[in-house]
Amino acid sequence: MPTREAGEVFGPRMTLFADVLSVGLVTSVACLPLVTAPAALSTACAVLRGAGQDRPVTAGRYVALLRERLRAGDLLAGAVALAGLLLLAADLALAGAGLPGAPLFAVAAAGIGACAAVVGLRACGRPESVTDWRAALRGGRPGRRGGRRRQRPGPARGGDGRAVRLDAAAAGLPGPRAAGPGAHSRRHPAVRRRSPSLVTVPLP
Repeated sequence: MPTREAGEVFGPRMTLFADVLSVGLVTSVACLPLVTAPAALSTACAVLRGAGQDRPVTAGRYVALLRERLRAGDLLAGAVALAGLLLLAADLALAGAGLPGAPLFAVAAAGIGACAAVVGLRACGRPESVTDWRAALRGGRPGRRGGRRRQRPGPARGGDGRAVRLDAAAAGLPGPRAAGPGAHSRRHPAVRRRSPSLVTVPLP
């Protein structure tokens, strides 16, 4: 962060604070129609992310980006959010009318509404929300595991598909199955096999 230069009334930190405050105020105004709330929040997050990339964080840039990205998908996301908010308000109103099981129903509805709000706000904060809301909603979920099972490490195989013992290859000797049938009969007499996977060579 550069320091304050001679003749400046406010330093860079205060200037950034004022810019962020102006972006917040413009975002609040843009959210008033309720249908544009998701697009307004997503654009505000995109503008604030630009502060770390030396991009201007101003209300003018925010308004310009919001005008460019107002499309049918953004309005549809706002309509879905508004419909969910109205449905939650209706459920809470019915729960307050004294119906049987109303307290438990109100707690469940409030919990569902809170989870939906967290998911929606997290999607607005992701970079994918600028172009694709579905990708933004899927971005917070863990990826599915592949259908292939993890293979256990086995013996190395040569070019002809025959298994080759690593310990025998390290000793510079053919493995028990590398030379094909009859390999045991042609093995050097000084080589003695102790175990199925170990080959030892006596030192001179």
